[in-house]
Order: sequence, then structure tokens, then C-alpha cells
Amino acid sequence: MPDWKSQSEIILDNEVFVKLMHVLLGVYVWEFFVSISFDWDFVSGRKKFRWPMIFYFCNRYLLLFALVGIAIALNITQEVNCQALYTFNQLAGNAAVGLASINLSLRTIAVYAQSKILIVALIVVILGHWSLILQGVLVKAEWIPETETCVITSANNTVLAATFIYSMVFDFVILMLNTYKLVGRRGPSGGSQLTRMLFSDGLVYFIIAFLSNLIATVFMCLNLNAIMSVIFNVPAAIGSTIVACRAVRRLNKFYHRGAEVYASGSGSNSNDAPPRFRTMNQVAVGGRTVRGTSAIRAPPSDLTSGVHVQMETFTRTDNFNHGSISPTHVTFEDESTGKRGSVTVDDLEFGDSESKHEEL
Repeated sequence: MPDWKSQSEIILDNEVFVKLMHVLLGVYVWEFFVSISFDWDFVSGRKKFRWPMIFYFCNRYLLLFALVGIAIALNITQEVNCQALYTFNQLAGNAAVGLASINLSLRTIAVYAQSKILIVALIVVILGHWSLILQGVLVKAEWIPETETCVITSANNTVLAATFIYSMVFDFVILMLNTYKLVGRRGPSGGSQLTRMLFSDGLVYFIIAFLSNLIATVFMCLNLNAIMSVIFNVPAAIGSTIVACRAVRRLNKFYHRGAEVYASGSGSNSNDAPPRFRTMNQVAVGGRTVRGTSAIRAPPSDLTSGVHVQMETFTRTDNFNHGSISPTHVTFEDESTGKRGSVTVDDLEFGDSESKHEEL
């Protein structure tokens, strides 16, 4: 059994730490660049930027900056302010863990149709999480002239362990909330493609994030030495960030890929809001492909269950400089009453919108 507190062991552990960080930096840079086209779609305006994407971008880029800072700290050959450098790395890395949980929380809020009670509860939990993340300087580092490197000399394991335990519990709560809501929607046919994707992504996220945080917490509680206490913090942050950001990208691409007809609300209450259908169409205009969206709300009636939807899309091309029209003809039928209706919607991203409804 090695003497984990000895100077020779700390130097050896530091060498292992350096090699591990370089491997993790390579993994994350690879993940970053294979998905950079998604980020560029928002920068170039091809996709509309919405406020929840703030957490996605902060999550990705804060962790990237933290890894770059760690690489600088591990490879610098001239004396620098090691404490300031590691303070930034610690705050940015812990913030990435918190932002990863926020990204999945936003999906949970969407699954629950923006329930105000759930929003308030999650905000309270998130604030508690960030109160631990922003506790202050939890890692001490200094320049070692003999090795000409920055070395971690001490770490506040109590607060660090509490932060990662909180993250595990938070992730578990999010998984249970998603499971409770989505399993009920799956039904005998296995649910919609969107439901299956949300469920599987949430499960994968929890397993990876939970195991990553668990390993980091175990080593912090063992408190072998200053380096071994934090050696698995970076893998935990990278694992959580990668799976959380992938979940955001998959959900975003799902909505842009094709039509998913989804009816919200159920039951026979006449006061319930009529079901809403959202379709995505791609049409050819002047040799170019244009994406159009149609948001259709069924007429106020008792069409709240057993609705069959048929959609026919056809294209009429006008002068491209003045926009084009891509009508979508939707026919729906209530299985229980046999009542039918139809809606025709014209809506393109760069054009005007008009719709008409008729009973069949």
C-alpha cells in the first residue's frame, strides 16, 4: 500500500493526472468539432436562437475554456500564478456540471408543459446547486520550482463532495420526473418517436452522469491526497456535458427533421384546449429547398381523443423575390364520433401565413 501523502507519491500522481487530462482534452475537442456545425447554424442565422440555448452554449464553451486552462497549467514551463489559473479552472469546470443539469431540467419542464409548480421547484433546486458550485476557492495550487509545474497542494473535499452528491441527487430527480411522465405516454404501442427519444436520452444521461459523479465523489471522500481527491472531477464534468449537449442537439434536430403530429390534452372536458398539430415541410423553390412550418389548432369541438390525421402537401411557386407559398392540407377525423374536418395552412419562414378551415 503506497504512502499517498508522501511527496514522491504526489509527484507520481501528478504525472498520471497530467496524462489523463491530455487524453480527456483530446476526447472533448473531438466531440466539440464533430458537432460544431450545429453551433454554426445558430451563429449564421440558419436556426433561430432561443433563450434556452444560452445554457447549451455556456455549458460547451465553459468546459472547453476550463480544459484549455488545465492544459496551460500542466504544460507551462515558466512560473505563473498557479492559484489564479486553478481557481478559474475549478469554477468553469464546476459550472459545466451545473449547466449540464440545467439543460436536462429545461427538457423536463417542456415534458410537463411548463408546469409553474415544477418550474418553481426546479429553480429552487438549481439555486441550491449553484450555491455549492460558487462556494469559492476549493483548490489550492502553487508553483514547484523543482519540477517547473503547477501542483495542487490541497482541496476542500467536503464542499466538493457535497457538490457532486447534490449533482447525483439532482440528476436522479430529473430522471424520475421524466420517467413518470413519459412512461404514461408510451401506451401499448410504445409511444411516439419523440417520447421514445426523450426517455432513452434521459436514461443514458442519468447513467453516465451518475456513474461519473459517483466515481469522483468516492475519491473525494477517500481523501488519499490533494491530487487523487480531484483527479476524477474533470471526467465527471466532461461526461455530464457531452451527454447533456448531445441530448439538446438530438431534440433540436428532431423538430427540424420532419413532421411529428402530436396532440396535447386528453379527456372529454369541453373546456379543454383543442389539440394542436405542428408539421414541418420542405419544398423546392427556384432550385432551392425551403423549410416551412405549419402550426394547426383543431376547431373548437369534441375532437380530443382518437384523432386520425391525414396531411397532403403541395407546392405553388411564385416569384422567389416575393416569397413562395407551400400549402398544407390536413384532414382529421374523430374515431368516437366520426366527425371530420380539414385545415389548409400556408406558412413559410420568409412568407406570410393564411389558413382556412372547413367541416367535411
